[in-house]
Amino acid sequence: MTSQQILTLVIVGLVAALVGGVIAFFLGVAYRKRVAEAEIGSAEQESKRIINDAIKNAESKKKEAVLEAKEEVLKIRTDADRDLKERRNEIQRQERRILQKEEQLDKKTENLESKEETLNKKIREADKIKEDLEGVKGEQWALLEKISGFTVEQAKDYLLQNLENEIKHESALKIKELEQNLKEEGEKKSREIVTLAIQKYAADYVAEATVSVVALPSDEMKGRIIGREGRNIRTLETLTGVDLIIDDTPEAITVSSFDPVRREIARRALESLIHDGRIHPAKIEETVEKARKEVDAAIKQEGERATFETGVYGLHPELVKLLGKMKYRTSYGQNVLQHSIEVSHIAGLMAAELGVDVTLAKRAGLLHDIGKALDHEIEGSHVQIGVEVARKYKENEAVIHAIHAHHNDVEPKTIIAVLVQAADAISAARPGARRENLEAYIRRLEKLEEIAESFKGVERSFAIQAGREIRVMVKPEQVSDDDIVLMARDIVKKIESEMEYPGQIKVHIVRESRAIEFAK
Repeated sequence: MTSQQILTLVIVGLVAALVGGVIAFFLGVAYRKRVAEAEIGSAEQESKRIINDAIKNAESKKKEAVLEAKEEVLKIRTDADRDLKERRNEIQRQERRILQKEEQLDKKTENLESKEETLNKKIREADKIKEDLEGVKGEQWALLEKISGFTVEQAKDYLLQNLENEIKHESALKIKELEQNLKEEGEKKSREIVTLAIQKYAADYVAEATVSVVALPSDEMKGRIIGREGRNIRTLETLTGVDLIIDDTPEAITVSSFDPVRREIARRALESLIHDGRIHPAKIEETVEKARKEVDAAIKQEGERATFETGVYGLHPELVKLLGKMKYRTSYGQNVLQHSIEVSHIAGLMAAELGVDVTLAKRAGLLHDIGKALDHEIEGSHVQIGVEVARKYKENEAVIHAIHAHHNDVEPKTIIAVLVQAADAISAARPGARRENLEAYIRRLEKLEEIAESFKGVERSFAIQAGREIRVMVKPEQVSDDDIVLMARDIVKKIESEMEYPGQIKVHIVRESRAIEFAK
């Protein structure tokens, strides 16, 4: 066979295979169609069956739901009928009660009307009786006025005056009784506390003035201290800030200064120069510087001694130095450091008797006058300066309050403040502790007598016992025994409000009647 024939045969075979495949495809499609139609027919039948079953179930459930709804409606209607019936019954009961109350109210109204008529009748009768009584009363008042010789107003004044006198008498007696009881109890307790405090502590005092006297080996030394053309004395005064008084006093030079520390530095320097014998400006400058260091060391030592003696520890170093400076400060001749130590001891002893914090009381007592160490340098009162200094160095608030209140600059609010105030008064006011300027002392006594004589009925007054007692003589015809009790209280209040004084002042009022006749 040729290649052409073979190619022809291949083509024929391919065409035959292609035709066969097409025929097979169409035959498969026809088969699938018949199978699908058969399946669709069966699915339609099944769906119809399911739908029919669903319709049957729905109908049955619908019937059941309708039956249940009818039963529920019937139940609700039954309940509603029952509630309605109960409410109708309740309304009927309420109506019956209301009717009964209306009947009762009607009866009460009728009773009230009858009572009102009766009451009006009684009121008319009472008015008539009142008119009759007024007439009788008028006749009796007229008769009483005629018998007594007093008008109504005069009788009222007389009765009020008698009542006032009785009340005054009773109040005076009551005040006197209470004052006596309180005074006895207070004196007893305070005497115990103060006696124990003073018994446990005693201190020596040396009154210091604003001048210091330096002894000289001879009067020749005065000329050497003055120096050529006064250069030595000028140098010393310039470096120390004091005044040197060189007068006719034999073998003595007076050092004068308001600042006690400066005065002490000058005194030490002058004594050292006199002992050394070499007196010239350079030596004076060296000696003054040395004396200043010695005084600073002494100040620190005195401050530490005060804290050790009182048992007050933990103070700021600057407060200790300020305490030491008070060694050279005096108040009315009383050494301020020694006074502060004594106040600390007394406050501590009284705190122990009262069961209060002893350490805090002693600390407040020691620092109460700390402002006096700086009152020459800082403007203001020593109380205010002391408060600021204590606050600056982080002192306890109770101590600061005690410093602030010890002269009543503020009202004392703690027991510690009151104890410091009392201890300060005990230390300062005891006889001999302080001295007063004579002129101020006389003015105080005159003021005391002036206050007493400003009261009506006072005949004369006498300030005695160095101003610690005022004796008042009253006119007996103007002041009664009851009046003197009240007058004494009024005088005390006026003295407390208008005067400043150490300790306490006793007001003693004397009322006496005298009858004098002469036998001839």
